[in-house]
Amino acid sequence: MTAIFKTKAGEQAVKALYESLLDGWPVPSRRLTVPTRQGDTFVLAAGPVDGPALVLLHGSAANSASWIADMPVWSRDFTVLAVDIVGEPGLSAPSRPPLDSDAYAEWLDEVLAGLGLQSAAFVGLSLGGWMALDYAIRRPERVDKLVLISPGGIGRARNLLIWALPLLLLGRWGRRKMQERIGGAAMTAPSFTESAIGRMSEAIFAHFRPRTAPLPVPDDAALAGLSMPVMAVLGGKDVFIDAPGTRKRLEAQVRRLTMRYLPEGRHFMPGQSGAVLDFLKENETEARAMRG
Repeated sequence: MTAIFKTKAGEQAVKALYESLLDGWPVPSRRLTVPTRQGDTFVLAAGPVDGPALVLLHGSAANSASWIADMPVWSRDFTVLAVDIVGEPGLSAPSRPPLDSDAYAEWLDEVLAGLGLQSAAFVGLSLGGWMALDYAIRRPERVDKLVLISPGGIGRARNLLIWALPLLLLGRWGRRKMQERIGGAAMTAPSFTESAIGRMSEAIFAHFRPRTAPLPVPDDAALAGLSMPVMAVLGGKDVFIDAPGTRKRLEAQVRRLTMRYLPEGRHFMPGQSGAVLDFLKENETEARAMRG
């Protein structure tokens, strides 16, 4: 297995910063470890233990700290379960099975089983959006609702190596420029770069080896087969995904779609907690009825 960090010291630095963030989490939370065939999986849980389950899947080169602004909002009504994806810079195992297989669906089967869940609502961001969509296609009976934020693998693939790799080779300046392209000027402002999550993001960019394999693209029939309510949040200035193409395919194929398209939005779009919560609550009564 190829190491997902460039050095052991870099791995320790990233995990120390992440642990510090978890220690200061803005709402009461529970740290869970679920054993799976891919290795141990870390889950950060918040909210009522008997509420409807909401599973969160973060993006590439990230961890569940991605949801630090969302969990205080969503955990008022849901049992929120933020999963550190295996093979990413969180506290889960470094396993990276092939993307073009059912390995991630089987992994999520085991995560849900370890959490005692038959089904849940899913929110996925970027790579996590692709994984949530893949799971909904393969296991529709286990996905009550699906929210895709800047999801990869739906629109036309973009060759990120053309511009992203050169920036990553330019040290701290290049990493900051890449962050600016991801989320705009807000991600290079001192209010972010000097924050705990900003320091962790900087460490990840410096020490982590991101995935380079292309995401498998579901065909139109797979998208048309989605029966659960689906929400998509897309930014018109996203440099990582083909947002217009993603919007076109989803609107053409997904029957029960709520589209939130932000022309000025980038790949990282803060401030979506309320809109996502409205969608989740609007459909919760119907989802409960379907669950019986």
